[in-house]
Amino acid sequence: MGKQRKKGSWSVEQRLEFIDFRLFWEGRVNRSDLVSFFGVSVPQASADLTQYQLEAKNNAVYDKHLKTYVAGPRFKPVFFEPSAARYLAQLRMIDAGLLSEDEAWAIRSPAHTIVPALRRHMEPETLRAILHAIRYRLSVHISYQAVKRPEPKPRWISPHSLAFDGFRWHARAWCHTRGGFVDFLLARILEIGETKESEIDPEADTAWKREITLRFEPHPDLKGGARKVVELDFGMKNGVVEITTRVCLTYYLERQFGIDSEATPAGGQRHQIVLVNRDELEAARREIGDNCGVDQAKAAKDEY
Repeated sequence: MGKQRKKGSWSVEQRLEFIDFRLFWEGRVNRSDLVSFFGVSVPQASADLTQYQLEAKNNAVYDKHLKTYVAGPRFKPVFFEPSAARYLAQLRMIDAGLLSEDEAWAIRSPAHTIVPALRRHMEPETLRAILHAIRYRLSVHISYQAVKRPEPKPRWISPHSLAFDGFRWHARAWCHTRGGFVDFLLARILEIGETKESEIDPEADTAWKREITLRFEPHPDLKGGARKVVELDFGMKNGVVEITTRVCLTYYLERQFGIDSEATPAGGQRHQIVLVNRDELEAARREIGDNCGVDQAKAAKDEY
């Protein structure tokens, strides 16, 4: 989107994007915004606004009454791609205390509230140790609390990646006890012990390496307005939405959306969509389960 531009320094590009961002989401921007956010001088802020007007003609119009630049009637972003998800993510980060309003590009936050989420406690030293093992191809001895065992169990794991299931962070690792690749919840790693060089090749984790595109449609029982609402909620095109993910993460995706293997009544809010290419998914799971030497569904269920 926008014309081809000759790249300047990153700091200038960032400030021009900031101006674009503010005009799109807030409808206005002034020199003091640039001065306070980036710590530049007033003359530099003026120069940035002048450059913006040259490269994004008619986007910023100076309002003498408000004494600020406002978005022109034919405003079109030039320096960034508008994203509702990015804007709303800033609100969530501010609410969670991970970002201050002074650090956010959209500081004039609208009135809003966010349903609080229970956060999983995770020791930073645990994450640090797992990251170290991933970077340097190490096996690490841990004490892990699984769901189906009353006491934590020591074991060696060889992690190669991190994964987020929509709610919690996992370490994707070869479990030397189970003899297969398994997802370990970081919050359930109680102790970190010694490390040693790993002989496990991450490329052997075919359930991680292989991706699959899942196709979802509204539940067949939904008709008329109810079906249309689901299509809008999930951003469907022609009644279908596609999500590409790693095969080993599809179990979490199903759980997140409450999708049963069989079409279930849509009377409640839980089953609004159905997976239409389940045969393809199950075939991929069977093939990969054999390659990995461990049943992926059982592993995901036990460690979840």
